[in-house]
Amino acid sequence: MSKIIINEPDKKIMLGDLYGLFFEDLNHAADGGLYAELIQNRSFEFQEIDHPEYHALTAWEKAEECSETIDIGKAKADTAKANSTNTESTKADRAKDDDTSTDDTATAQVIWKIETAAPVSEKNPHYVTLTITEDGAGNGIRNTGFTPGIALKKDASYRFSFYAKREKDHSQPVIAVLEGQDKKQYASVELCVTGSEWELYSGILTSAEEDPAARFAIYVRGTGEVSFDFVSLFPTDTYRGRENGLRKDIAEMLASMKPKFLRFPGGCLVHDGSLDPDARNSMYRWKNTIGPLWDRPARRNNWRYNQTLGLGYFEYFQFCEDIGTKPLPVLPAAYDPHHKRLEPLDQLQPWIDDALDLIEFANGDVTTKWGAVRASLGHPKPFGLEYVGIGNEEVGEGFRERFPYFCKAIKEKYPEIKIIGTSGPFAAGGEFDTEWAQARKEDVALVDEHYYMAPEWFLAHHHRYDDYPRKGPKVFLGEYASWGNEYYNALIEASYMTGLERNAEAVGLACYAPMLCNVNYINWQPDMIWFNNHEVYGTANYYVQKLFMHHQGDWLYDTTMEDFEEPKTLDKPVSGAICLSSRGSVAEYSNILLRNNITQEEISFEDVKSSASGAGCNLTENDWEHYTLSFHAKELEGIQGFLIEFAKKDDWNRYCLELGGWQNQDATLQEFVNGRNICLIHELFEVEKDREYAIELTVDGYALSAKIDGKPVISTKVKPVVIEPLYCTASRDESTQETILKVVNVQKESVTTTLDLSGILRRDTKDISANADSINNQKVSGMLYELSGYELNEKNSFEQPERIKPAEQEVEFDDAIFSYEFAKESITIFRLK
Repeated sequence: MSKIIINEPDKKIMLGDLYGLFFEDLNHAADGGLYAELIQNRSFEFQEIDHPEYHALTAWEKAEECSETIDIGKAKADTAKANSTNTESTKADRAKDDDTSTDDTATAQVIWKIETAAPVSEKNPHYVTLTITEDGAGNGIRNTGFTPGIALKKDASYRFSFYAKREKDHSQPVIAVLEGQDKKQYASVELCVTGSEWELYSGILTSAEEDPAARFAIYVRGTGEVSFDFVSLFPTDTYRGRENGLRKDIAEMLASMKPKFLRFPGGCLVHDGSLDPDARNSMYRWKNTIGPLWDRPARRNNWRYNQTLGLGYFEYFQFCEDIGTKPLPVLPAAYDPHHKRLEPLDQLQPWIDDALDLIEFANGDVTTKWGAVRASLGHPKPFGLEYVGIGNEEVGEGFRERFPYFCKAIKEKYPEIKIIGTSGPFAAGGEFDTEWAQARKEDVALVDEHYYMAPEWFLAHHHRYDDYPRKGPKVFLGEYASWGNEYYNALIEASYMTGLERNAEAVGLACYAPMLCNVNYINWQPDMIWFNNHEVYGTANYYVQKLFMHHQGDWLYDTTMEDFEEPKTLDKPVSGAICLSSRGSVAEYSNILLRNNITQEEISFEDVKSSASGAGCNLTENDWEHYTLSFHAKELEGIQGFLIEFAKKDDWNRYCLELGGWQNQDATLQEFVNGRNICLIHELFEVEKDREYAIELTVDGYALSAKIDGKPVISTKVKPVVIEPLYCTASRDESTQETILKVVNVQKESVTTTLDLSGILRRDTKDISANADSINNQKVSGMLYELSGYELNEKNSFEQPERIKPAEQEVEFDDAIFSYEFAKESITIFRLK
């Protein structure tokens, strides 16, 4: 019978901070998500640069005519007019600009306009002014919140605040109201705006009813001009009760996972942007995210929405402290690989200073400049920062020229900080190898790897890290997922995670990505946690991550598997249809020749022209597995070069050679399995328009390669999917003196095997001289946690948020060697004494 034997190791391999979380503000993960602010566009700073449909009055409507459609074109024009005056303009100049910033759709009773002449903060220059010509109970403005509205709970309290000023009628009330879309009031507070200069007003509103799509309104009695800025509404019941706090239900889900670290703030939004820290589309600059909220400049999020930066670096460090996890910030390296922006080397110092200052902000005592800033924000105690990442998915010499400057400066001033480098956005290729080589040269602590692949890739590459070096930088698997939130995805990810644990000498950190998604604002999926404005649920992937975090252990046992059947290899010939097409471009293909490299048979084809929509030409259906396709290619229009599909079974299962992909920067060989992408290998390559290229694609069984103008540009070997009998790992939790055993069965049938813990029970027996029989006869007890019994396509939802959730039970075995049946397609974790 097969057996899993667990023994004391000759050398303890520590698991350290292996499992953590990654927060990136995409899918409205912050504003409209974890950040508990309920007002959308609170500072009237939405602009077209954030999203083509945004303007300064996005999410606002006039209260007296709530069904009125805002003239978006006019609102955009007004915003653009106001924006034409930069922050160095005088207030008089701004006043001139604002003279025409009125709403042509307004009634004679209330006219609203966006102004910039005298803002609360120069960093957020827009505010709204209402000109009221006739007193009325319905005069005012209201905010629609984030889709579908502001979620109110019955008897719950909400803290509102806003800046306001008024030219006259100071004794007339201004009324803050929570109300339904039909104007039914749930709560109201009256106050008076008593001056013509900006003042902050606030109060508490307690909702009389529950409404998942309510509105926040400000009604104004009297006449004249009244201006508002920085209109805010928070539930009082935030996580830990903080005023500028986090949404409690989402934060509690994250806290309950007990992660070892939290990576922040990205992701592509770290480096995608202008080099100017004051630009609206700047890279993510941490100093813009601390201090008074109204002084944090609104920012274009590269996922096409607005970032208030209300959840900034101080709130991030504070949340890490609250949930007992280590912060892992990622900083830009003065290089934007998306748009090839880069800071000259002789002007790098401000960027390097930003990195050093962040470390001082986190760790410096109160006598340091940035430690004093932290203390002024209410936190004199250091946050205990250990890790700093420089760059995210950077490729190219622009990054590699700059990275050493950051490493040198950080090591000289803060040698205790663990620096994390990057290896680009793909799992293999020339840039991947070059980035790793530089990281080893700079002797950094970790290198950040990212990949999103079909589940079959994770099965084929289970042993990816077995041959990684045990000395030098460790892997930080900073982003990974298997393209789906079904039980099948979670099951395969669990099997892969046992491989991460087994290779803890080479893999230091790992975190699933992305973490959060607002179902009404999807930029990317799959995601670990889904939410709307009042509900949240964890996916099957969430529960797998949580299980592995809760049951990580401190160090590894030796685990041996004996007498199991050989792993099953799923053979899949690389054969099928061939298609010449394009994506985002018009391409012309000529001199097309297909040659069988076994029989030497040749087939020639007529010239082909693809369309910008991606339509191409299926050349042939064949079952050849050893052939060369040669042709000439020229890009006529567009920017994304050439797409050659081969071994195509259907649109969901195929291979691709793409040249000039992703902003005309990439050459990739890809596989699609059931519609899920696998990027097999990546190289840098740009296609020149109207230049003719001689291209050869060779398929030699699982070996794939391509040449351009006779020169090799890309090659790889496809690994077949391998199903192992079981995937397992074992570790020790020193705090509880428990043995943790994780076993994953991805097969369609159960597996019964013997578990032998006798070797480790000697450690737990006080009588060192105890013989084998007395050890074996000692009872073993503890807890069993299991995910099993689900269809592979099942997943959680708002309607069934815990459809997939681990079951747990107490277990006891009569001795240290016992038999156990692992259910088909299951994840099982023992915690035993």
